[in-house]
Amino acid sequence: MIVGVPREIKTHEYRVGLVPASVRELVAHGHEVIVEHAAGAGIGAPDDAYRAAGARVAETAEEIFAAADLLVKVKEPQLAERRMLRADQVLFTYLHLAPDPDQARDLAACGCIAIAYETVTSATGALPLLTPMSEVAGRMAIQVGMHYLERPHGGPGILLPGVPGVAPGKVTVLGAGVVGTSAAQLAAGVGARVAVLNRSPEPLRRIDARLGGRVETALATRDAIEEHVATADIVVGAVLVAGARAPRLIARSLVERMRAGAVIVDVAIDQGGCAETSRPTTHADPVYVVAGVTHYCVANMPGAVPRTSAAALNNATLPFVLALADRGWRAALEGDPHLRNGLNVCRGKFTHPAVAGALGERLTDARAAIAA
Repeated sequence: MIVGVPREIKTHEYRVGLVPASVRELVAHGHEVIVEHAAGAGIGAPDDAYRAAGARVAETAEEIFAAADLLVKVKEPQLAERRMLRADQVLFTYLHLAPDPDQARDLAACGCIAIAYETVTSATGALPLLTPMSEVAGRMAIQVGMHYLERPHGGPGILLPGVPGVAPGKVTVLGAGVVGTSAAQLAAGVGARVAVLNRSPEPLRRIDARLGGRVETALATRDAIEEHVATADIVVGAVLVAGARAPRLIARSLVERMRAGAVIVDVAIDQGGCAETSRPTTHADPVYVVAGVTHYCVANMPGAVPRTSAAALNNATLPFVLALADRGWRAALEGDPHLRNGLNVCRGKFTHPAVAGALGERLTDARAAIAA
């Protein structure tokens, strides 16, 4: 199979779909890999590193899209990339289609087979291709929040851990999944006061067992959300419903009650955001202010630390890439129900229940779409 790795063109996205070590594995399995010139520059992997791993380097994205049977990316295809997709071409990347109907329509119209990292599952029900980036984003959320609490960056001038005789700041985390746990762990580690809210109690029990008395846990009722968000210095939006749009937990009226200079880091922005006042931003222009509250809503947070995040992502995606290349997309999807859960769009049909529901599209059974 011909596997293509285009350079990411989303604003300030420095990750790459395949690192040289992953390319070497594919080549050892007998596949041809074509990498766009400078695709690995953001992680410090020059073209020669890819050539040494056995890849061919192409000068343009057009060459990659024209030749590849399987495209391996990081972020959703941008408009210029979607125009180059073709029928029966396999696209394996993060898609986040629920809040992006334009992308969804384009993927359906071109007839490609679009498999989303974020809806691939594991035997335990986890999301193994989302987990590594969630770990990165959760840790980054606290780092970013601390940055924007500083006075030179528009904040109120609060040191999150405090100092002897001065109370630490407060972090409220909405969601107790991978993002929320990672954020809570880092926030507690630096000495902040931390509250974690979740709609079901079992994840809260896991956090309590892991972090003990270092964090407060609460069921995410309306009362609890209002109480903890209004009194926080940093709010981390870490809610996730796989494939679906993120629930809006923070109303505009609640934002207006928050402390002046507080920071919302909405990691859920990939799926539409969990605050009514959230809208996607980029690393080039990451924040805006509503009612005195700084909003950081960058939709590709891990792209800022590409060496760490690209390596972590490849650790998770490589087995699935090999399966798709070795067995072909039909056999790979038919034989692995967890990879099949990643199928979002197949030859014009929407095959993931949460995605189809969020977009108001007719759902086609994934097995039927694969066999058609």
